[in-house]
Amino acid sequence: MSNSIVIIPTYNERENIEAIVAAVFSLSTPFHILVVDDNSPDHTGDLVESLQTQYNTSGTRLHLLRRNEKQGLGTAYIAGFRYCLEKGYEYIMEMDADFSHNPADLPRLLEACKDKGFDMAIGSRYATGVNVVNWPIGRVLLSYFASSYVRLITGMPIRDTTAGFICYKRKVLETIPLDNVKFVGYAFQIELKFKAWKYGFKLTEVPIIFTERVRGQSKLSAGIFKEAFLGVIQLEVQSWFTKYKQTTK
Repeated sequence: MSNSIVIIPTYNERENIEAIVAAVFSLSTPFHILVVDDNSPDHTGDLVESLQTQYNTSGTRLHLLRRNEKQGLGTAYIAGFRYCLEKGYEYIMEMDADFSHNPADLPRLLEACKDKGFDMAIGSRYATGVNVVNWPIGRVLLSYFASSYVRLITGMPIRDTTAGFICYKRKVLETIPLDNVKFVGYAFQIELKFKAWKYGFKLTEVPIIFTERVRGQSKLSAGIFKEAFLGVIQLEVQSWFTKYKQTTK
């Protein structure tokens, strides 16, 4: 059994899911996959269920967690984290379904945690400049300066604070009180990094190239950006009144 699993949250990703699953399973590093589907109207979950027949002939490699409705990215990942922890996985990863994250980079994120001693490895668009393909300049600037804003407010030494391509050691997710994670969009990604950093875990950024999706529709909205902008201030203020028990190195 692999001790590494990739969580892929989906909502109307039927156009992408079969190809992304095949790409992950084609890697020489043996990853398992958990698809967390929020009752997609395009029947993404049904397609994943049919793929399980193909991929699970010699053990469960492709897992499916169905939820009743669309409840936000953050809650999808929290549900996925709980599932993976219960199943005993040691390395738990986040990745989008739309190929904006290159599956070929998964082994590099895993290596940073498994072999190089880091507790959390972040696939970073901004670790070595701006490595984004096919985004309009306005969106690039918004994303880049949003991360700069987060660093300014929190002091967190991460250049890509909203990144959603991540590898966690299980002890990070066991330490962070998942019941208390409150944000669902970009702010969710910021919150997990912020709390991991506050608990004293070792974070690193692994440079990646981020490519805008070709198929399907983006889930970004003005509300997500607003949540992130205000959420950063809330996180910082709340941290003044929170005791973070530092982890043992």
